[in-house]
Amino acid sequence: MKRLLLAASLMLLAGCTITKEPEVTDVNPATGLVRLHFNETMLQKARYDDYTTQGTANRQCQQMGYATAIAFGQPIKTCSVISGSLCLNETVTLQYQCQGHAVNYSPAGVYY
Repeated sequence: MKRLLLAASLMLLAGCTITKEPEVTDVNPATGLVRLHFNETMLQKARYDDYTTQGTANRQCQQMGYATAIAFGQPIKTCSVISGSLCLNETVTLQYQCQGHAVNYSPAGVYY
């Protein structure tokens, strides 16, 4: 009986992990800060792919004239839906700091 209960609880926990793709929510060209977020429901264990999230932040920084982005601080979790004393949905915010100056290069060898 214990084995059956253990197997069932492991399957339940394994089924609750989901990969999310964070979206750009805030961009500040003056400070070079890019914020991405995703939502995580109460019984969900959400994770994100570092490689694709880094690529999203890099593209956003390059649009602002910076060379690259680096992760800044820890993920910030904010409860966005509350029912009584339970948090039903959390918003997870990831911050990236843009660094460096992007150099525009043209095929003719002229720098802008």
